[in-house]
Amino acid sequence: MPVKNEETPLPDHRAASPNLPLWIFGRDHEAAREGRTVSEHLSDEELARFLRESAEGTAREAPKEPSARARMVTARLREQEARGEVPQGWRTGPDLDRHRAHAARRRRLKAAVGGLVVAGLVVLALNPSLLPGYPYGGGGTDGTSVAAGTLPAETAAPSTAPGAAPGTPTLDDPFAGSPAAAWQEGAEGIVMPEPKAVGVFSEQQVGKALEDARTLLVDANVAPATLRGGKPKAALGVLDPRQPELLDHLRASLREPDGKHDPLDLFSRFDPEEIRVVGDQVRTRGRTVLEKGKDGAVSVKADYTFVYPVTRAGKESEEVTRAVVRRVVEFEMPDPARYVATPGKLMITSYRSEWGNSGCEFSDGWAHPQFDSDLSDGAPPSGPTVDPYDRSGAVSDGDECGTLSRV
Repeated sequence: MPVKNEETPLPDHRAASPNLPLWIFGRDHEAAREGRTVSEHLSDEELARFLRESAEGTAREAPKEPSARARMVTARLREQEARGEVPQGWRTGPDLDRHRAHAARRRRLKAAVGGLVVAGLVVLALNPSLLPGYPYGGGGTDGTSVAAGTLPAETAAPSTAPGAAPGTPTLDDPFAGSPAAAWQEGAEGIVMPEPKAVGVFSEQQVGKALEDARTLLVDANVAPATLRGGKPKAALGVLDPRQPELLDHLRASLREPDGKHDPLDLFSRFDPEEIRVVGDQVRTRGRTVLEKGKDGAVSVKADYTFVYPVTRAGKESEEVTRAVVRRVVEFEMPDPARYVATPGKLMITSYRSEWGNSGCEFSDGWAHPQFDSDLSDGAPPSGPTVDPYDRSGAVSDGDECGTLSRV
């Protein structure tokens, strides 16, 4: 099934070196050396599982911390980062002094689930949690989906991809077989940090900036009207009109989409004549980080993955698949005394997205998920394998098609 990736380059210090496995890039690799407990370096999923099984008396043992080699390699990379030595393949960010968003660069991956025997064996050897029925996975071991919101909120980048979940999506259980079965529903998964005074802005002003950032994310990715192709008025309304290049680009992409103006860069949209989101259901996982920007600005970075169960538009259709998109959007509210900016409005300094299961060959402004029955009609696509649920690394860059490991 196809994967499409849209990217505007920005520095991301969680990006993994292409020559090293992603599992060594946890944020807790020095836990043992610093005397911290196991719970301090477990991922949210592992901690939730361990506490649940301990209460039930079925826990086996606490998950192990990364190996000594993993800690050594990660420590070395962080030391290089502290010295300003950026690994090859990382990209510099946009010129924030100008407060202009850059058009998203496009990487499209066309994916098929299957034909990955050799690669699959390697992945399973490194990460046994991908095995169906593995007790630390994202779904129930009896083949049923777990309840929405089972996982605690994401507070930091996970160290690994979520485990496998058995099951096949249906109209009644569209998240069966997906780690998203345990994620929050729609807007509930978009949680802003507590507001605080930042730079020249008061706590109240920062709270308004966070509220506006959430409004954009919800309207762009969750609102049923937007998913059906409606104009995301609320999302556009929070943006600073003194950032005309961005607003003109977004409006052109919604009005007349083409290869250079793709609304999927920032908005999730399905052609209602072709695709129906099952029950308007969306599952969400991610986090928002609030920081002080340059010259006293408020900086907000949002990193979320959205999962859409879809079926064909015809009422008689019962086949269900999923489309997955991960978005990283950076906002800034600059000091109006220093920059040409509208008080109380947000600017987007960069945005990136990576689509899982959206056709590579289309540039009509709609996501085009493929179903299992579609894949039997032709040769399976080739290319690098991507797990759309893996949030442990950075959004990939490039301009290519590849294969999905799952949807």
